[in-house]
Amino acid sequence: MKVNDLLVKDEDESEKGMSLPPGKDRSRGAGWMFPFSLFASLFSKKATFEHGIHPAYHKETGSLPIKRLPFAPRLVVPLSQHIGKPAVCCVNVGQEVLRGQVIATADGFVSLPVHAPATGVVEAIGLMPSANGKMVDAITLRVYQADGQEVRVREPRDVDAMDKKALLAAIQDTGISGLGGATFPAHVKLSVPPETKIDTMVVNGAECEPFLTCDHRIMVERTQDLIRGIRYAMKASGAPRTIIGVEDNKPDAIAAIRAALPADGTITVQALETKYPQGAEDTIIYALLGREIPAGQRPAAIGVLVNNVMTLAYLGRLLPAGEGMVERVLTVAGPAVERPGNYIVPIGTPLRFLLEQVGARSSAKEIILGGPMMGMTISSLDVPVTKGTSGVLAFAEAQLPEVTPQVYACIKCGECLNVCPKFLNPSQLGLLAAKREYEEMAERYNLDRCFECGCCSYVCPSHIPLVQQFRIAKAVNREKTAA
Repeated sequence: MKVNDLLVKDEDESEKGMSLPPGKDRSRGAGWMFPFSLFASLFSKKATFEHGIHPAYHKETGSLPIKRLPFAPRLVVPLSQHIGKPAVCCVNVGQEVLRGQVIATADGFVSLPVHAPATGVVEAIGLMPSANGKMVDAITLRVYQADGQEVRVREPRDVDAMDKKALLAAIQDTGISGLGGATFPAHVKLSVPPETKIDTMVVNGAECEPFLTCDHRIMVERTQDLIRGIRYAMKASGAPRTIIGVEDNKPDAIAAIRAALPADGTITVQALETKYPQGAEDTIIYALLGREIPAGQRPAAIGVLVNNVMTLAYLGRLLPAGEGMVERVLTVAGPAVERPGNYIVPIGTPLRFLLEQVGARSSAKEIILGGPMMGMTISSLDVPVTKGTSGVLAFAEAQLPEVTPQVYACIKCGECLNVCPKFLNPSQLGLLAAKREYEEMAERYNLDRCFECGCCSYVCPSHIPLVQQFRIAKAVNREKTAA
């Protein structure tokens, strides 16, 4: 079995969604007159977006309860685990620290503190390898293996008594960033300017990446934490209502959330069609609200705020307890893993130790952080788990292509146009990328609207590495702009 076979297109995974005709208002029924029967039929369809793909999902770990992994002898804790400025180290080599203690302070507003993920001693402070290949500043802790490793530093808070300013400061103190992979500091996203009005908060529970199921288990097992976190986020942002979007391949999660919803109707849950990339910010907003984000704008421009379910569940768990982010739930799966599942893992756990604990076979040859569609392969097992690590996938050599697929010229088949959720022309963008016409890609063909979901590369019969080309083009354009 090959990786391509594992992700083979499966049209039977989900029913086809329904979209309004091109050029019409995408709001639900806006400006339209329907007979009642047709109107009811429209609302019976699952919420979805146009285009996209149906890979095989391999969500077997979604039925397995969350488990806790042992602590590694040493934890490597990067000072930069989020978008924004890295934290500033505030401990010294040889210093003993307690689990939950701040070991690096936030450096400004768009920054987060770092908390000790274990009780132990600071063994080293310096450059260490990261998942993207860069060397980053990190604190290495030698863990006290005989310690009970309960969180020793906490400051319980009366969240209901806080005003918005105090609430946002408390959220920053937890060190929570976006746990769905974007790693945007939670307090920054919830800091809505006074002139901006948010009418709806969208909570992203789609988890459309193949193999990943950690969000699924959080929704099932930590439902009250999620609802509590949503309440805090609504108070901080001023959003009067919330819609939780969950793909319909997670009926137990939908049922658990529905049973916990408040009676006032301010929080609702909506089933989404199972389709990739349903969990992207643009697509889930369109699926649930029928709104499109203008080019170059953020969701706030259309009155929407989007947060991941894992982020809000941890917010609901840590904020009232006054604890910092010291661990996270992530999925460990793939054909080369003997004991796949969803595990609570301390931040800073080296991947080598993690894979040993889940019985990764010696035949494992490729490790992917995140999902197979948008995740990244790593070249070293010495990199640690960070706040943004949603999954670790291991593939054996038997599942890898024997040779790199031959890249052929574009045959103008149009498959990439049929699947692009942003209605771009990946074929034309690819031709321009081959000629290094990067500025024209951005100016005439809306390259910046691409969020690199990988649908175009997935369906390309010529095996053109479109997403990789687009990433290079964006990087070159950013460098030119900065210069």
